[in-house]
Amino acid sequence: MSKEQEIYEERLGKAQKWRELGANPWGNGHRPSHLASDILRTHEKDETADLEAKKPRYGVAGRVVALRSFGKAAFISVRDRSGAIQVHVKKDLLGDAFELFKVTDLGDHVGVEGTLFRSKTGELTIAAEKYAPLAKSLRPLPEKWHGLTDVEVRYRQRYLDLIGNPEVKQVFLKRCALVRFIREFLDGRDFVEVETPMMHPLVSGAAARPFVTHHNALDMDLFMRIAPELYLKRLVVGGMERVYEINRNFRNEGISTRHNPEFTMLEFYQAYATYEDLMDLTEQMLSQAAERVCGSTRVPYQGKELDFGKGWKRISMADAICDAVPGLGPRDMADPDRLRFELLRSPHQEMERRAIDQMSHGELVGALFELHVEHTLEHPTFITHYPTAVSPLARKNDKDPEIADRFELFVAGREIANGFSELNDPLDQKERFLAQVRAKERGAQETMDYDEDYIRALEHGLPPTGGEGIGIDRVCMLLTDAASIRDVILFPLLKPAGK
Repeated sequence: MSKEQEIYEERLGKAQKWRELGANPWGNGHRPSHLASDILRTHEKDETADLEAKKPRYGVAGRVVALRSFGKAAFISVRDRSGAIQVHVKKDLLGDAFELFKVTDLGDHVGVEGTLFRSKTGELTIAAEKYAPLAKSLRPLPEKWHGLTDVEVRYRQRYLDLIGNPEVKQVFLKRCALVRFIREFLDGRDFVEVETPMMHPLVSGAAARPFVTHHNALDMDLFMRIAPELYLKRLVVGGMERVYEINRNFRNEGISTRHNPEFTMLEFYQAYATYEDLMDLTEQMLSQAAERVCGSTRVPYQGKELDFGKGWKRISMADAICDAVPGLGPRDMADPDRLRFELLRSPHQEMERRAIDQMSHGELVGALFELHVEHTLEHPTFITHYPTAVSPLARKNDKDPEIADRFELFVAGREIANGFSELNDPLDQKERFLAQVRAKERGAQETMDYDEDYIRALEHGLPPTGGEGIGIDRVCMLLTDAASIRDVILFPLLKPAGK
């Protein structure tokens, strides 16, 4: 029998002992009267004499995360959702209930009730007068519950991570605060939160590889949502002029510190707004989010400090490339052969020559940007005027149809948001869909299908509209100093254990 199995059997026997003493090892209906943090906050300034005079009485419930036994007395630490509080368990005070305590293990859930006092070390402590077993933990906590460090275990068994590393819970509380603030911000500007389908009959909303599923009753393949964009814009056509959705997207792509196949996005659309209006709104929203979640617009991240204060830099993609690549000027940006030469001679590029030779002018610009610029953008920076060739849903610029009225927001060298003035010309959109179809026929894997109903919707009239998507997981990484996206997703996708 393994050591783990021995512990399991031993604890199973203790659970049976609880039954024999009249307590259900996995009972129900216990309602604590107070939270640990409320008690500590209320009495943080009370001296021993104050507590002896007041004799405040409290009941708490939670997991036993520390236990020091001295025979007929013990100190335990009970942690609830708000924090932990020390409890003094003494046979003279508990009487027969002390037998219930004697078969308590680290990890068990218990309920205690008693008066508050300060221990000899000055710690606020509950003197237990009532003791109730609530849930027996058959498996032990990690040996060092206060410092679970095995990354594999942390992600696969998030419950142990939350128990063993209390700071992890704070990450997800900040994530909750971020999402709550975004809803509050948009609701206050007359946006309406909606829900759109997560299973699509077509590959739509963005150029990416989809997950495929099958509907048995209708005998049809469906695609897990890549993005809700086309459905949200249908709603704008229908008169819902300001809409947003916070929900899951799915993309059948690799897993990395920045990518999880299932991720959370905010998408919002505002009629009678341009991409420039959305840059203003985004700067305001995320700077206020940093203030709300972190208490400051200056946020520490991976040994550096990010400045979310007002005045974010805005620069065109072409200008950013020229600034980053010595010898490349504005005129060169219009010459595909010059760009192709620059891309081929770049020491860090990993694409095949054949793939580079087949790139359009716009694709070459995008590739040079990814190679030379993206990783250098530390503080919040809006990159504007993307090539139309890599912006199939964005409106062409009136002065230069080769570029789109589009931006992406970069922070800490990664894309955080993507927004543009929406393409509302049904004839132009039809041609771009057909271009996507032709690309797919040539073997491109990250393309969109031709969506006839969406074209029909545009033919009914989409007002001038600005739209944007923001990666909630990536924003959360920045505001919680998380190096990996897995640290801000409670249950990230992992390979099967052992593979």
